[in-house]
Amino acid sequence: MFTRRSVQVWLIFAITLTSSLISIAHTAESAVVIMYHRFGESSYPSTNITIAQFEAHIEILKRGPYKVIPITELAAALKTGRNLPDNAVVITIDDAFLSVYTEAWPRLKEAKLPFTVFVGAGSVGRNGGRYMNWDQVRELRDSGVYIGNHGNAHAHMAHADLAKNVLEINRAKRRFAAELGDGEGSSGDGSFKDGPRIFAYPYGETSSAVKNAIIEAGFDIAFGQHSGAVSRTSDRYYLPRFALNEQYGDKSRFARIIATLPLPVHDITPPNPLIGKKFGTNPPAFGFTVDSTLTNIDNLTCYHSPFGPLPFTKLGTHRVEIRFTNALKPGRVRINCTMPGPNRRSRWFGSQFVVVGD
Repeated sequence: MFTRRSVQVWLIFAITLTSSLISIAHTAESAVVIMYHRFGESSYPSTNITIAQFEAHIEILKRGPYKVIPITELAAALKTGRNLPDNAVVITIDDAFLSVYTEAWPRLKEAKLPFTVFVGAGSVGRNGGRYMNWDQVRELRDSGVYIGNHGNAHAHMAHADLAKNVLEINRAKRRFAAELGDGEGSSGDGSFKDGPRIFAYPYGETSSAVKNAIIEAGFDIAFGQHSGAVSRTSDRYYLPRFALNEQYGDKSRFARIIATLPLPVHDITPPNPLIGKKFGTNPPAFGFTVDSTLTNIDNLTCYHSPFGPLPFTKLGTHRVEIRFTNALKPGRVRINCTMPGPNRRSRWFGSQFVVVGD
């Protein structure tokens, strides 16, 4: 016969077990994507990582328990719903600067870590040799490095009209097809005739219209530059990445980032990342609903770098609303929301908006 005490013990056990199973499921369904630009180029600290920092990152990844996977494995998992390895990490590099070829590639190759380079087709071979040339891009491709599409002219796509964005996308696709047409593509048919099937928005900037253009162009997934872990609830055409540079690239922060778990949310408002007074969305009514499997919503903290911690209103048990009293200044705006996860890991949901002027 069950006593009140035994029932209480079983309830505590059941709750603990359920929480553990939810944590395990979220771990198996998520990945952390990290992003670099330059390596050992101290003249550009905002986009550069020092060689010492980069080598420390590689050592942490090699030491485990992390599993660095190809970006195509992440894309396939998001499309099909199959699980990812525990502690999955994806390495991406934007812009194809020459230091990717001279500094990053040799070290990643020696460590046997797969990675992706998002290449702006119109930048290759330009700017006095600061970018890789097409022969070097092909050499990386032939060695197994995935070459992703970063557009043609590194344009601010969220600000442009649809015709310009379609032209930008098609120019890049044609150039990739011409330059990489004899290599392995992401379509799985052994050809590169349609170019890379994975896209990274220049500056991480997008809008609902731009995302639709990317979908229409046949891409499988696309990345921004807002922070957070990727999960099945993530928008496949606006996936988060943690950007790393000299200021935000120390070992302790890197270790925390790659251990991040997703903070699964839905019903995000405003739904369009492009905001402005002319759209009636500045100041924005920012909000989201946290997945019902998470119960410690009171431990949520949200930040906006110019303002610091952001007060929020909780509606019901899982709806979070943040109200800005003043219009946001034009430019990129990032909001990060975190809460404690299991085993001293953090759950993270980040957003980036592009604010246009009047």
